[in-house]
Amino acid sequence: MGTVLNLPAQQALGVFITHLRAERRLSVHTLSAYERDLIAFFDHVRDHQGQVVDLGVLQGLDAADFRSYLAARRRGDRPLTSRSLARALSSIRSFYRYAERRWAIKNDQLSLIEGPKLARTAPRPLSERAAGEVLSLSAVQDQRAPWIAARDTALLTLLYGAGLRLSEALSLTGADVPLGEVLRITGKGDKTRLVPLLDVARDAVEGYLRACPWPIQHNVALFRGLRGGPMGPRTAQKLMQSIRARLGLPPSATPHALRHSFATHLLAGGGDLRALQELLGHESLSSTQIYADVDAQSLLRIYDQAHPKGG
Repeated sequence: MGTVLNLPAQQALGVFITHLRAERRLSVHTLSAYERDLIAFFDHVRDHQGQVVDLGVLQGLDAADFRSYLAARRRGDRPLTSRSLARALSSIRSFYRYAERRWAIKNDQLSLIEGPKLARTAPRPLSERAAGEVLSLSAVQDQRAPWIAARDTALLTLLYGAGLRLSEALSLTGADVPLGEVLRITGKGDKTRLVPLLDVARDAVEGYLRACPWPIQHNVALFRGLRGGPMGPRTAQKLMQSIRARLGLPPSATPHALRHSFATHLLAGGGDLRALQELLGHESLSSTQIYADVDAQSLLRIYDQAHPKGG
């Protein structure tokens, strides 16, 4: 354990970023944000403690040390917004969770730290009709190769039909197929959840697997790019950008909007809020409650338009 405690924080950060890149398949932008946040944290600890930062130092920090860092980022030369500060704290929590699993380094003081309160922005789901049109258009959107269209349809069907985050869908590998009635997903905070799969989602993935020219290997990404490498998030974003242009949809019609649509349409169909929390992998019910608020707003608009005394 002594050797582990002496591991420099910068070296541990490199191992963590490699994990996020290889296993979580996070985007380059997200990886840069993690690295930037954690380097700033380590630099503050070094200056505050007056010593080289290693895992032993990180394990021994108390709540005042974490609060000191957040306060410094709030009032520094380039003060962070509440949202950026919350992201920085999330990066630290993610690193510590990984350090506990990898090196048995644990710091319970971090659980005493509360992040800044953020104003919630309401999700902007697609209508059921628009979501259906997106899936239909994805099947003919890319003319470079038939398998590309099958891949795009399978990916977007998983986002809308199972409520997956884009990063979760792109993290699937050959080990996850053939798909059964339930899919095991590792989401934010490395939390694992079970997601039921509709027949249409399984059929779409099976259609893609039949058409894909690349061998499906156990530890290789399920969704492939044009040249056989892992499909990146930017490819999916460009796909939705092209589809929404053809359908006349707003800029909010992103891959993540399909997850919002899954949640909103499920509630509108009589889904239970607690069950939806589990399906989405939300740690707090308050994160799921916002979809109920969106659905209520939609009902009020319909009521206002349809009622004789409305409008």
